Amino acid sequence: MTAIYLMLPVSLLLALIFLIAYVWSVRSGQYDDTRTPALRILTDDAGEMRGEPVSKKHLSYKNP
Repeated sequence: MTAIYLMLPVSLLLALIFLIAYVWSVRSGQYDDTRTPALRILTDDAGEMRGEPVSKKHLSYKNP
């Protein structure tokens, strides 16, 4: 029975901490854009990831 008296306030405190963290993340804009990160993998920006300019990405490799 004494374990309940110890575990109940600890669990309520832990739940309060998680609630505060959730409210903070919502107010700071963490959940504003949930669609774009999933679609980012579909874009063709591999050249930008390597530091190459975007215009060189579509050039052919043939010598003129």
